[in-house]
Amino acid sequence: MPAPDSAWIVPQWPAPARVRAVFTTRHGGVSQGCWHSLNLGTHVGDDPAHVAANRDRLAAALGREPRYLNQVHGREVLRLPAEPPRPGAAPPVADACLTRAPGVVATILVADCLPVLLTDRAGSFVAAAHAGWRGLAGGPAPGVPGVLEAVFSACFDAQTTENPPRAASEIIAWLGPCIGPSAFEVGDEVRAAFLAFDERARQAFVPAGRGGKWLADLPLLARQRLARLGVSQVHGNDGTPLWCTVGDASRFFSHRRDAVRLGSSGRMAACVWLAGA
Repeated sequence: MPAPDSAWIVPQWPAPARVRAVFTTRHGGVSQGCWHSLNLGTHVGDDPAHVAANRDRLAAALGREPRYLNQVHGREVLRLPAEPPRPGAAPPVADACLTRAPGVVATILVADCLPVLLTDRAGSFVAAAHAGWRGLAGGPAPGVPGVLEAVFSACFDAQTTENPPRAASEIIAWLGPCIGPSAFEVGDEVRAAFLAFDERARQAFVPAGRGGKWLADLPLLARQRLARLGVSQVHGNDGTPLWCTVGDASRFFSHRRDAVRLGSSGRMAACVWLAGA
């Protein structure tokens, strides 16, 4: 599909033709200041009228209403029904969503966290996951799976997916822009949370040059988790600077870059849906 806005990103992945997806950038909206211009987050201090106008622009570009979540850096997966939410209803609390209903836009918002979109070769479902380090790592107890494991499990749930994929090899994933490995400095506790689940996570951390601090490769950590699940078709963000939200202020919002310096940051949307409605 062509990008609704030329500055937005259309995932390049071998998804079936009925699967549509887009990742917005900061371009194409009406917000001002640190939220310039297509901020889609209602919780970041932006003028509510501007956010509403931006969300209207996204819905018009897609030809359907995105289904927004109240994201809490957890691992809850929401099964999106075909029926639209009640007008004025609060968004449900979840950090991933999945649907097999045509025309239902699975949507997550990000500003440094990693957006992960999923489908299968048959296009029997679509899913979107908000994979910040907390949700990706899982927990709070050591070894407890994270949001990718949770949404992966939902993909194989016959109650959720009418014709669930028969094997992990049928799953296709796309990783969107996020904070890059040269910018994502974390403490020992973050590294320990990932190592508690999989020792191979050591590969995704390099010393930051000061005690107890590490540079973390969030896309690599996600790829490791997907590989552990048997998902080999992973496209998009490979950890190179092109995908770093911190490093490209002209295209991307970044909480880490702007929250202290400017007081806040906007949010971008990763959307995926099945055509046909």
